[in-house]
Amino acid sequence: MSRMRDSKPAGGYLENVNDPIQVNADVAVPLSEVEIRTSRSSGPGGQHANVTASRVEAVFEIAPSTALTGEQKRRLASLHGDRVTAVAQDTRGQARNRELALERLRDKLAAGLAVRRQRRPTGPSKAARERRLETKRRTAQRKRTRRPPPIDE
Repeated sequence: MSRMRDSKPAGGYLENVNDPIQVNADVAVPLSEVEIRTSRSSGPGGQHANVTASRVEAVFEIAPSTALTGEQKRRLASLHGDRVTAVAQDTRGQARNRELALERLRDKLAAGLAVRRQRRPTGPSKAARERRLETKRRTAQRKRTRRPPPIDE
C-alpha cells in the first residue's frame, strides 16, 4: 500500500518558499523579485549529473525592485551593475544548491548595502614627527662621517 507523504519538505529555504530573504534589519527582498535559473552542473554527481539541472543561479534585478530605496539601489548598482547574481553547484541536489545560491545572494546584497563609515584623515602625532626628524638627523650624521676628508691646500 502506498502512503501519502507530507507535501512540505524539511528544513532550509524550501520550507517557506514565499518568505522574503532578510538581507539586514531594514531590508527584506521578496522571493518574487529573485529569478531562479537552473542548468546542468559541472560539479559532483556522476552519471546522474548529466541529466539533472542541479546548478542554480539566483538573479536579482536592482532597478525594478520595490524592496530597496533609491539610495540603496544606487549603492548596489555602483558595486554590482544592473543585477546581482549568485551561483551554486556545490552539491548533487538542486534543492540544496538553491539554498546555497540564495544564501550567497543574501550575503552579496548585505555587503553591498552596508554603509561604511567615512574615513577621517589623521596626521602623524607629535612624537612620531620627532622620531622621524631624529632618524633623519642620525642618518645625515652617519653619511657625513662616511665622506672623505676635505682637501686643504
